[in-house]
Amino acid sequence: MKLSVLDQSPIRSGVSPADSIRESIALAQACERFGYHRYWLSEHHSSEALAGSAPEILMAAIAATTSRIRVGSAGIMLPHYAALKVAEQFRVLEAIAPGRIDLGVGRAPGSDGRTALALNPNASRAVDNFPAQIRDLQAWTSGAALPVDHPFRGIQAEPSGPFAPELWILGSSNYGAQLAAWFGLPYCFAYFFSDGEGAAEALDIYRSQFRPSAILDKPHCGIVVWALAAETQAEADYWFQSRAVAQTIRARGRFIALPTPEEAAAWDLTEAERARMDGIKARAFVGPGADVANRLTALTTTLGADELVITTGASAPEVRVKSYALLAGAFGLSGQALAGAA
Repeated sequence: MKLSVLDQSPIRSGVSPADSIRESIALAQACERFGYHRYWLSEHHSSEALAGSAPEILMAAIAATTSRIRVGSAGIMLPHYAALKVAEQFRVLEAIAPGRIDLGVGRAPGSDGRTALALNPNASRAVDNFPAQIRDLQAWTSGAALPVDHPFRGIQAEPSGPFAPELWILGSSNYGAQLAAWFGLPYCFAYFFSDGEGAAEALDIYRSQFRPSAILDKPHCGIVVWALAAETQAEADYWFQSRAVAQTIRARGRFIALPTPEEAAAWDLTEAERARMDGIKARAFVGPGADVANRLTALTTTLGADELVITTGASAPEVRVKSYALLAGAFGLSGQALAGAA
């Protein structure tokens, strides 16, 4: 099973969002040393919680400062953009890091409706056009021909080269699973969005409806799970307070910067919110590295996932690095200096 990373460039309380971007570059370099297979970057807009608004630019910086790890988007929110422009961007990335680029795309706005409208005044129509965008993107990134009657047939996405970005469909519902199955593309389910609700059904739909393509002859799926590892359960629980409170406050419609554990403990929560936070803690993949790795392995086995992508956040960057180091060691990745990093 391949083990990878999703980095949302979380914003920490009291720290500049610009620092989050630089921390993402440093974390990618560390995860390459630890032996992770992919390093994916998300797209969010006008957010107080997440700084990654342009994954294609951050990908370029990471691709240029790493040598082995695959670098990708998880994902590009395609309805905001023209498929040709996205194809051109990823063809450039492929030229920077040949054979190492993933292009994960999604349909969600990664923002509120007003922000989506600011990004694309035709956003509502673009969402309905998502399957056609996938068709066009697949052709332009791979160099294949568009349909004979396509108005843009003959237009090429440059620079061309011997490699093509690996195209993925990302989602948290049955729609994305059906679309990935139709086009014969790999599919990744955002398990962490809803603590896995709907994951088994979506992956079953993907596998049962999959149509072999020039890219894949059989289904290939992954899941993205939020996890945090530390030396002890007590240490992991201490740092997890930040995530638990941020998720609880999100139910109020607020997306806050990740608080420190002390700030999290000081939040004035209602009785219902404290009950909600207890539920978040009970379902979380948090603890010593070996324990978390065993639980994640059991989950991927149950769901039949081919790849596991781990996302995490902490109010101290060294805690996040240490978590990925401990999990790499627990999963037996062939990385360098795991013990020293941990």
